Amino acid sequence: MSADHLPPEALDDWLAGVSGLFGLAGVTTDETAVVLDVARDVARGVARPAAPLTAYLLGLAAGRASAAGEPVAAATARLAGELRALLAPDAPASDG
Repeated sequence: MSADHLPPEALDDWLAGVSGLFGLAGVTTDETAVVLDVARDVARGVARPAAPLTAYLLGLAAGRASAAGEPVAAATARLAGELRALLAPDAPASDG
């Protein structure tokens, strides 16, 4: 089975393990779905190598926003929206 076809529970197990390793509690499926959507959009709209780099920067920015008091899920969603606007500046705004 390729990495592109992992069963959802395998991804959940991986995320739980890495979250635990990094001391992160409460990482939600909603947050990870936003990151995966951003990575997909960047890979298709910019270049495949830009996807993991953008995901990394999204994580750093969400962490910084969280340290300033913004909930991580809200920061992740807000920043993802800003990225989508950068990718498609003429597209109408949407909620997700």
